[in-house]
Amino acid sequence: MFQFKLTYVLLLLMQECLCALVIDDSEEVSAGAQESLRNLFTLIGENQLGHDVAQIFTRLIDKLPKVVLGSEESLALSHAQQLLVIMYYSGPLFVVDHILQSPVTATRFLDTFSVCMSQNSVFAGSLDKLIKSRSSSVVYLDSVSELKAGTNITSDCLTIMAAVPQNSKIKDTQEKGIPYASNDAQKNYELPHMPPWFFHIGSRKLYEALSGILRLVGLSLMTDIKKGQHLSLITEIPLGCLRKLVSEIRMKDYNKSSWHSWYNRTGSGQLLRQASTAVCILNEIIFGISDQATDFFTRIFPNSRKRRKEVQESGAGFAGGQPFEIESSMFCESSWKVLQDEGLRSHLIDCIGRILHEYLSHEVWELPTEHKSSGIHPDYEAEDISVNFFQDTAMLHQVTIEGIGIIGICLGGNFVSSGFLHQSLYMLLENLVSSNYHVRSASDAVLHILAASSGYPTVGHLVLANADYVIDSICRQLRHLDINPHVPNVLAAMLSYIGVAYKILPLFEEPMRSVSVELEILGRHQHPELTIPFLKAVAEIVKASKREACSLPSQAESYLLDVKARIHDMEKKVDDDILMSHVESEQWESILFKLNDSKRYRRTVGAIASSCIMAATPLLASGRQAACLVALDIVEDGVMSLAKVEEAYCHERAAKEAIEEVIESYSLYYLQDMLDAADEGADENRLLPAMNKIWPFLVICIQNKNPVAVRRCLCVVSNTVQICGGDFFSRRFHTDGSHFWKLLSTSPFHRKPNLKEKIPLQLPYRSTSTSSEDSLAETSNLKVQVAVLNMIAELSRNRRSTSALEVVLKKVSGLVVGIACSGVVGLRDASVNALQGFASMDPDLIWLLIADVYYSMKKKDIPSPPTSDIPEIFQILPPPSSPKEYLYVQYGGQSYGFDVDFPSVETVFKKLHAL
Repeated sequence: MFQFKLTYVLLLLMQECLCALVIDDSEEVSAGAQESLRNLFTLIGENQLGHDVAQIFTRLIDKLPKVVLGSEESLALSHAQQLLVIMYYSGPLFVVDHILQSPVTATRFLDTFSVCMSQNSVFAGSLDKLIKSRSSSVVYLDSVSELKAGTNITSDCLTIMAAVPQNSKIKDTQEKGIPYASNDAQKNYELPHMPPWFFHIGSRKLYEALSGILRLVGLSLMTDIKKGQHLSLITEIPLGCLRKLVSEIRMKDYNKSSWHSWYNRTGSGQLLRQASTAVCILNEIIFGISDQATDFFTRIFPNSRKRRKEVQESGAGFAGGQPFEIESSMFCESSWKVLQDEGLRSHLIDCIGRILHEYLSHEVWELPTEHKSSGIHPDYEAEDISVNFFQDTAMLHQVTIEGIGIIGICLGGNFVSSGFLHQSLYMLLENLVSSNYHVRSASDAVLHILAASSGYPTVGHLVLANADYVIDSICRQLRHLDINPHVPNVLAAMLSYIGVAYKILPLFEEPMRSVSVELEILGRHQHPELTIPFLKAVAEIVKASKREACSLPSQAESYLLDVKARIHDMEKKVDDDILMSHVESEQWESILFKLNDSKRYRRTVGAIASSCIMAATPLLASGRQAACLVALDIVEDGVMSLAKVEEAYCHERAAKEAIEEVIESYSLYYLQDMLDAADEGADENRLLPAMNKIWPFLVICIQNKNPVAVRRCLCVVSNTVQICGGDFFSRRFHTDGSHFWKLLSTSPFHRKPNLKEKIPLQLPYRSTSTSSEDSLAETSNLKVQVAVLNMIAELSRNRRSTSALEVVLKKVSGLVVGIACSGVVGLRDASVNALQGFASMDPDLIWLLIADVYYSMKKKDIPSPPTSDIPEIFQILPPPSSPKEYLYVQYGGQSYGFDVDFPSVETVFKKLHAL
């Protein structure tokens, strides 16, 4: 009897050892272990084998938490792998029978894995392991800089599995139209991932074994119709932890408690971590149902399927085929296949719908991830909240987002048809601007996965196909900015990161109205922290408007040429044939429809550009450099958009006039009403009225003397003057030009005496500008003056804009000559470039100003007149008695620090003489 028990115990131990070796890294060891395990099973009766496997399964489940929480990871890995092999080779029926014997059994099984995979296991094991696994910088490192307007997260550099984010600037590019094939997307953004807290518990191999067990549980429930009904029972158990968290947060809101008091209350932090573990377990169970899970098990057990195929093909076996019968009854890996049944699929979708409903609960995403979150109101509260709270919240958000991606992988096209994409898309876009790197990266990854699994080549196509849902969500949340302060960042992220704004431009008319209100004085006062995020969103919208506007003139011109070609073909007909056929009449009717559609779209583009300009114009006078710079970009793009819209309007008007002649010639008066349906109004003249409102704020921007903003403003002035034409700005430069030319009156290396200037009375609550002329570095002043000279050169060289400088030509040319003749080498090239531009306007004036200085200082080698009728140089340009009598000083006024330097004068004179 004792010998029999000893033999039985040895057989059980041998089975456990072989199970651990079945999935060894070595293919030879794995194959040998599988073969030995098969041979061992042939020696045991089927009833006894089932009893032994059940006993091993129960013992492994009971001991799993102890070994995982222990200090020996190799023992835990071996234990988990044994359990995985037993479940896989026993088949789905065995798994369901032993896990779903009762709700108590199922709960106990999942509780076991909750303990093994929980965040509390971070502190399990030896002290050496704890010290090695924890990095003191992980908790306290700030996330990388938040996603700004005109920034992009590139798919190559962002992976969810990065343990510690590295500081990097996110480059300002839109997503390119690179197709993301499904295989490529799955390779670059593989889900599910090991949860972030498990890095400190064990290795990836240990997690792979534990997750494989959970995936087998999910897969076992979908191999039969009756088993599939238990899926909701299994998923409801971990969902209970998430629902409990949601309930607690609702109670917190009802009691109006702070996050600090809620988190410090006994059990709240534990509840938050339990919810993260529950979501992780749910993700693995759901992933087990997907086709990718089958590939996962094929990779782990490659020899098993190969061996079974060889046995089936050869028909080898003992007498009566007994070994094959035993193999087919216990080695049931071939039965791990999802049953394709409509009823079972429908039940799966209903179950996943309940899971997704909890994932998208408002309370879950209300949890703050940083001190600056909107839910944290008092300043003292932000100081008292533990950083562990934000870390726990970020991990919950990360695994929840990954869960949405796993659901998309599992359902494929049904994810869209079931309405799950519409429910989750806005939340994913919202988390693209999360302050936490891992949450932001998870959203980026899941968006790519959903695009691939739903059949879209890029994320841009995915958002474009569902743009109405996204814009509708944005419009709703814009009405309640107090509780949704992240909306402008979401809008900017969606437009810059995805790069499809130009394709959904007509949808932005409604949100632009809300944005314009928020950028007015009252809106900026109520939500000052949202000014720059809103400006970034407006900047992306106006970029899209500019892109569309630039394509309008060519389209309108092409349409005009097509109309003229048709008219020319009609004129070739015989003069007596004045009647038009029915087919030709319908063709002209379609032409009119196309004209009216073009008019409506052009007006939409113009209206959006005008709204953007109107919203950003007051911010040109802002003392905040960031707001001013973004506003300048908006104004520049908006002016270009309006110019292109008006150019397209000119072509459309010419096409309309040509069509009217056809209508009158062929008596097609019924088409006249159709032609007038989209007739022009007063809104067609947008450019100059808008520029008239913009100009005073550009002058104020120059007066603020912020060097970076001034340089950008000068560039905007140069571009807008060239776009609008110089005639419009002639009087404005005459009136307000002194603010521009004043920047050239003092050398950057010479301080202008300012003793008599009185300091204006400043009310105590008014903020003063920190950048004064005296506090700026010489290099900053030098760059500003170079920018002024470049603006002058660009305006004077362009015939369209030269008229803007005609009234102030003598004044400005005198200042520029004084700079060119000075010893400030850093301004020489820019000043010579400006003088070359002035020479194209009035070469005689520029020659006189330079020659007056050059010949007054040159005492020898003065050229003689070509004929006696022409007086000498000194008679034409008498030498001045003092530097103040130079012509350039009399024209341009007294400057400070630009003393005449003869080598510089000679260099400038030779360069201009060589023209």
